[in-house]
Amino acid sequence: MIIDIGQQKFQKLEARVPGQLLTRVTEQGTITMQESSTSSIDPQSLRYVLGRFASGITVITGMVDNVPSGFTCQSFYSVSLTPPLVSFCVMKTSKSWPAIRESRRFVVNVLSEEQRAVSDVFAKSGGEKWKHVDWAPSQSCGAILANTLMWLDCSLHSEHELGDHLLVVGKVNEASPIDSDEHRRPLIYFRGQYHQLQAHT
Repeated sequence: MIIDIGQQKFQKLEARVPGQLLTRVTEQGTITMQESSTSSIDPQSLRYVLGRFASGITVITGMVDNVPSGFTCQSFYSVSLTPPLVSFCVMKTSKSWPAIRESRRFVVNVLSEEQRAVSDVFAKSGGEKWKHVDWAPSQSCGAILANTLMWLDCSLHSEHELGDHLLVVGKVNEASPIDSDEHRRPLIYFRGQYHQLQAHT
């Protein structure tokens, strides 16, 4: 089947299997490509390449039997405004997420530039993560960290198993006030190191 999309025409493939030919028909002619059945990039190289994508840092927190739990998470992003959905990825081997999942509620704490130590503490497994961290309980089974850039109080919408990670989707029920401290800047992670935004003059 040929589908017109603007000035280009593409051949629709109802079902493709890895390794088969993928054909694109354009105004300039037909292009045929071989779709690889396996990835040619090793995990370490992929990690290095993806490290060039700058991102913010979050700490995902929850409460189970009045005991807080949390972990540092870099892979957080917005999914939808209507309904309000956000998402993050967590390793299948995480020990913190199963405890948070039980309550089906969690808080996404977006760290500010002065919270490098907080990021490091919650990136470690076990230990006394909460001993030197100021926080307050949210209205629904979450822990709001002090001095963050922003926070989102969420309920668990869905969870999907993808490779060595779990993709978690949350519905936002409450967010930090829009008139909160606008002078704070985000903590940035780029090429394996923390960075700060610099104001242009």
